[in-house]
Amino acid sequence: MSDTTSTPTSSPATPGAVPDSATEALQATLAAEHAAVFVYAALGGQASRSAQPGLYGRITAAYRLHRTRRDELIGLVRAAGAEPVAAEPGYQLPADLGTPAALTARALRLEQDAASTYAYLVASSTGATRTWAVTALLDAAVRGLGFGGRPETFPGL
Repeated sequence: MSDTTSTPTSSPATPGAVPDSATEALQATLAAEHAAVFVYAALGGQASRSAQPGLYGRITAAYRLHRTRRDELIGLVRAAGAEPVAAEPGYQLPADLGTPAALTARALRLEQDAASTYAYLVASSTGATRTWAVTALLDAAVRGLGFGGRPETFPGL
């Protein structure tokens, strides 16, 4: 199993081809979204809809958004002429996810990691891909605030 911070190598569209930095960044971002979807699903399974409706709602909304971002990234990678990196069979989870505080802390870390990954994509891309990545970066930064994060001048850096 891998942890959620590993960065895989990208898969070029043709054997022997060297992927450009934007494609590598798309692949790394896609790998991070695969991990985020997996971890958010586990967090959702630990949150109580009745006991912590606010937390449950934020985790559910984040899961859905990360799933959408993952699917959009698959399309962007394919449009770049590469085969999208596959999800790992599993990802490490913290041992203690039994409290609302632990769930909140893990969700905040996921959003901070997402902001960092999207900042990398912003720096590595241009045009419509960069615009999309800026929106995703801002979304991650704002979502992190909902999990107790602090506003940052340059989120993700």
